[in-house]
Amino acid sequence: MKPRAWFARHAQTLIGSLGRIAQYPIGALLTMAVIGVALALPLFLNVFLQNTRTATSNWNQEFDISVYIDKQAAGTRAQALAQQLRQRPDVAAVRVITADQALAQFRIASGFGNALDALPDNPLPDTLVVTPTVTSSTPAGTAALKQAIADSPDVQTVQIDTEWVSRLDALLEILHRIIWLTASLLGLGVVLVVGNTIRLDILNRRAEIEIMKLVGATDGFARRPFLYAGIWYGLGGGLLALMAVAVAVGLLSGPVGHLAGLYGSQFHLRGFSFGLGVAVLGGSVGLGWLGSWVAATRHIRGIEPT
Repeated sequence: MKPRAWFARHAQTLIGSLGRIAQYPIGALLTMAVIGVALALPLFLNVFLQNTRTATSNWNQEFDISVYIDKQAAGTRAQALAQQLRQRPDVAAVRVITADQALAQFRIASGFGNALDALPDNPLPDTLVVTPTVTSSTPAGTAALKQAIADSPDVQTVQIDTEWVSRLDALLEILHRIIWLTASLLGLGVVLVVGNTIRLDILNRRAEIEIMKLVGATDGFARRPFLYAGIWYGLGGGLLALMAVAVAVGLLSGPVGHLAGLYGSQFHLRGFSFGLGVAVLGGSVGLGWLGSWVAATRHIRGIEPT
C-alpha cells in the first residue's frame, strides 16, 4: 500500500471514530470527565509541589549560625570576635545581640516581665548571628565555618538550625513519591475505564465486526477504529484535566498572592508549564490507546462469523 493511501485510510478511520463518539455525546463526555478527574488530581498535586519548591527555594540558601559567647567573657570579646569573623571570605554578615538586648526582646515576646525582674542577674549570653555567603551555604561549608568558630576562644556553643530544612526536603520528597504512586494508580484506572468503554462499544457492534470478518477483514483492521476511539477519549480527558487544573490555579492565585503579601513575599502561584501540559496530553492519549488496545485485542479476537 502506498504511503499516501495508508495515511488517507488511517485519517478516514480517525475521523470516522470521532463521528461515532459524537453520536453519543453524553456517554462520551462522562467517560472523558472520569479520565479528566483521574488525571487532574496528580497534576494538581504536582503543581502544588512545584510551587512549594519555588516558594522555599531560597530558604536553604543561607544558614544562620548562632554563636553563644561564654558568660565569663567580657562584653568586648563579642565585638572583637564579630570583627574577626567579618574578615572571613565565607562570612556575609555578623550581627551582635548583647545579653541586655536579648533579655529585652525576651521580655517583650514572653510577657514574663515581672518574673524576669526577680532574677538576680541576666542569664542570657552575648550572641553572634553569623550569615555565611551564598557559595558557602552548603553542608560542608557551614560545617567548616561552624568548626572554625567553635575553636575560637570564649565561644561556648555554636548552633546551626538546619534540621527544619532537612525535614522540609524529606516531606517534599515523600510528597513527590506519593504523586507518582497516585498517578500510577489513577493511570491504571484510566486504562480500565477506557477498556470497559471500548468493550461495551465492541459488544454493541458485534454484528458489524462479524460481517467485516466474513468479507476477509483481519483482527487488526477491525480493531483500528476502536484504537482511535481510545485516543479520542484520552485526548478529551487530558484536555479536561488541564482545564480543571488551570481553573483551580486561577481561583487560588488571588488568595495565595494576598497571603504571601501579608508576609512580605512577592510569591505568586504558578500553573503547569507548557512542557508538562504536553506531557499530560501525551500520557492521556497513550493511556487511552493502551486501554482500547487491551480491550479490542481481547474481545475482537473472540468474535468469529457464524
